[in-house]
Amino acid sequence: MKGEAPRSLATRLAREKAEIAGRIARMKSENEHALILAADTVVAVGRRILPKAELLDEAAQCLRLLSGRNHRVHTSICLVTPREAFRQRIVETRVRFKRLSLEDIEAYLASGEWRGKAGAYAVQGIAGTFVVKIVGSYTNVVGLPLYETLSLLGGEGYPIRFGWLNAV
Repeated sequence: MKGEAPRSLATRLAREKAEIAGRIARMKSENEHALILAADTVVAVGRRILPKAELLDEAAQCLRLLSGRNHRVHTSICLVTPREAFRQRIVETRVRFKRLSLEDIEAYLASGEWRGKAGAYAVQGIAGTFVVKIVGSYTNVVGLPLYETLSLLGGEGYPIRFGWLNAV
């Protein structure tokens, strides 16, 4: 919605995704006791929300805006319980990019790694070299804050450590 704050947008989108996924999942009886998890990530400079870039010009504009500046990454996770209760958390991480040269931007755009990424970058890839500082959750910037996700799942009795027993 126009004028919506980044935190509010992430929260609303995660909830909408969870509601839709829940309706679809509940169409099958074997899913009646399932937990539904949805998330959405929003990258913002101040109140300006950056797109999930699909076009080269969009990506270039995002990278020029992020160059040498701080921005925030907001991820909202929403868990729907079998009783259809909603549990939601929002995680905010501050990120500072180095000043990007024209060569940095052109090479990154040529990589294609930016496509479909909030803010036109993937911190777990090449763009990780642009990061001067992160304050908060690295996994949030990747797109799913693991600590908060496991806390939500564990709080609903999901056996989060079960798979660890058989890990190689």
